[in-house]
Amino acid sequence: MELREALDQISEIRDHLARTETFEGYRSATVATSGLLALAAAGVQSAFIPDPAGQLEAYLALWVGVASVSAAIVGIEMLVRCRRAASETAVRLTRMVVEQFLPCIVVGALLTVAIAVVAPETAWMLPGLWALVFGLGVFASARLFPRAVVWVAGYYLLAGVACLAGAKRLEPLSPYLMACTFGVGQLFAAAIVYWSVERKHAS
Repeated sequence: MELREALDQISEIRDHLARTETFEGYRSATVATSGLLALAAAGVQSAFIPDPAGQLEAYLALWVGVASVSAAIVGIEMLVRCRRAASETAVRLTRMVVEQFLPCIVVGALLTVAIAVVAPETAWMLPGLWALVFGLGVFASARLFPRAVVWVAGYYLLAGVACLAGAKRLEPLSPYLMACTFGVGQLFAAAIVYWSVERKHAS
């Protein structure tokens, strides 16, 4: 029992030390790619889904697909960098980032399913809800990132509120809502990553 308690205490100490480190597993090019994908998807929606409220399945397939591809790209990069680092601290930081951010992904998915299945007439709220949930996820994991990341979280929260406040006054599920929220938001995040991490290392 004493050995197990000692090992648990060592693990807690390592976790505490990992929290004092800054996670650098993201790269600006990867984050920017997700933003460009969102902008491209907005163009696809504008061209091929002219009535998103009446074509909700196609709308959801497009944006859930884009989110899945973006998550896969970021996840693969994190995994590759974690393995290359060959550091226990890097592994712990990566695990913490995933644990901090995963709940927002799960909540976003559950909200999407619930609205699509039970109340499709409220689907106009989805862009705003997605932005709010994503912003909360960024806030939850912000302590593991450079301080400037809180501006990204704040942007998503404000964008989410703006989407909810203005969506019904504009075209419901307008592609411009997603372009301005996630396209611009991810490009903003890429700029933060570059200036806070990559540029510092380059100099």
